[in-house]
Amino acid sequence: MDSVSNLWHEASTLRLPRSSFTNLWQEAFNLPTRSRSFLSSPKRKWGFFCLIAAFFLFVVYLSSPSRVIEKPRPRPYHRLPPPSSAYPWAEYVQRHPAADIRPLPSEKPLHVPTIQHQFKYEWPSAKKQRKQRQAAVKDCFARSWQAYKEHAWLEDELHPISGGTGNPFGGWAASLVDALDTLWIMDMHAQFDEAVSAIAHKDFSRSRGDTISVFETTIRYLGGFLGAYDISGGNNNVLLSKAQEFGDLLYAAFDTPNRMPQGFFKWKEAIDGHEIQAGNGAALADLASLSLEFTRLSQLTGDSKYYDAIARITDALDQAQGGTNLPGMWPSVIDAAGLGFYADGFSLGALSDSAYEYLPKEYLLLGDPEHAIQYQRMYEGAIKTIKEHVLWQPMTPNNTDILFSGNVHAYGGQVSLDPEVQHLACFVGGMVEIAAKIFERPEDLDTARKLTDGCIWAYNNMPTNIMPERTHMVPCPRTGDCVWDEAKWRSASSRDDFPGTTDIHDARYILRPEAIESVFIHYRISGDTAYQDQAWAMFEAIDHYTRTDIANAALEDVSVLPPPKKDKMESFWMAETLKYFYLIFGEPDLVSLDEYVLNTEAHPFRRPK
Repeated sequence: MDSVSNLWHEASTLRLPRSSFTNLWQEAFNLPTRSRSFLSSPKRKWGFFCLIAAFFLFVVYLSSPSRVIEKPRPRPYHRLPPPSSAYPWAEYVQRHPAADIRPLPSEKPLHVPTIQHQFKYEWPSAKKQRKQRQAAVKDCFARSWQAYKEHAWLEDELHPISGGTGNPFGGWAASLVDALDTLWIMDMHAQFDEAVSAIAHKDFSRSRGDTISVFETTIRYLGGFLGAYDISGGNNNVLLSKAQEFGDLLYAAFDTPNRMPQGFFKWKEAIDGHEIQAGNGAALADLASLSLEFTRLSQLTGDSKYYDAIARITDALDQAQGGTNLPGMWPSVIDAAGLGFYADGFSLGALSDSAYEYLPKEYLLLGDPEHAIQYQRMYEGAIKTIKEHVLWQPMTPNNTDILFSGNVHAYGGQVSLDPEVQHLACFVGGMVEIAAKIFERPEDLDTARKLTDGCIWAYNNMPTNIMPERTHMVPCPRTGDCVWDEAKWRSASSRDDFPGTTDIHDARYILRPEAIESVFIHYRISGDTAYQDQAWAMFEAIDHYTRTDIANAALEDVSVLPPPKKDKMESFWMAETLKYFYLIFGEPDLVSLDEYVLNTEAHPFRRPK
């Protein structure tokens, strides 16, 4: 066809006589004598030229980039062939296989009360403001995404000041996988498709490190692929195939004598045939925050082994719940190898957090009343103890009626409170509020609101209007009035610049999402638009102080102005924090809490119908 095109160009450029043009075509197609005589008639010549012109117009049409091509229908699920260097974890032979695989519960109808507020009319001016705020959040996300693409593509993290990269999560492109469903939710479908294509043939069977954090890999990678699969329509085979690749890798971490997972999986030793063991000093959250992801993987693939793996953990927790040093709760550090729950530290913050968060969420995801009731019973056993010992009211200058979640030491029947305020624990308000709705505990709705208001207060109490990682305050007595006592505060405080706060153990802000998470959930459940205004104030402060030349960075100290930045941008900035800010300014049916369960990394899993 190139020779034909050249002849066409030569003829048109040189303006050859019509007879010469005909000869060129005859030579180009090597027409026989009979064909040449056929073209001797003028009418036949013109008819032939019209046919050729129609042919070239058709070729131009086919090559047009703007032509709309109908996409093929999704094919049935099948795994992608692994890269040639991949280790086949699906074929890994376990030393301690499960004797019996517990079947995934059938998705029977589970009656769950409506979670979200029934939103009605919205004034045009309010809608305009809301959409403007949502657009600003999207712009912030798009800027961070573009910086990641330009400077850290397929690496775990972008360093937002230097433009460098970091790989703390296996070097498997954590920020990309973590942000997939956010791209879809924000209607950035072209970027979503590009990211899925880039990750499709990446080898996830081997980490850059000697160990793999089962918890972090589960919530970010497995959860990221599952959430992207569900939110994008449930028909992308690449996403589900990659999710099962991670599922098989993580399932190998359960190959221990008691089927409890090795928290930091020594994958090289497993490949070499060495026995692996669960940890003697494992974080509770590392063990008990895998249920949503493994259950959803079983639901989508039909393979019950993943559900069986986490059901064994749930049974162990269930059996131990009433016999710990603080009955109803589990210690923050446990002996996973010996299933010992004898430590004396209890908390809803670091080391424990999502173990409790996943109880009501697994109830929602299972969709089977016979099996889901176990998670309701465990949550209700925990929340009774939590309300009695862990939640506390701080003393504030304005006598604000708020609550925080602290740390508790319990041993020999003696219980003492450490009134620490953790940003990480700000998820508790949202957890309690969702559970109050689905378990029909209306008395807990006010508790949930006070917890969320407490984190908003902590934001407003800093000069940056951003909450630090860890602080302390003076707790009020559990009985009687809670009235500000400045002398009492000063005697307990190591600083006098932030009334109410006695010290700041960790002044950083690492782009955390937990406060906006609970603000978002409270808005969706209560319908109170004042919390949209609170969210906007939080977003403006965060974006203003964390913005760098290319993206957004963590802060070293939110108690000073201007706060110094740290060259770090966690993957949850795009996966969680900006997603929650975007959703609170979105339509109520955008990732509805009545249709999706969000894992602890804000990845949306579709609830069974």
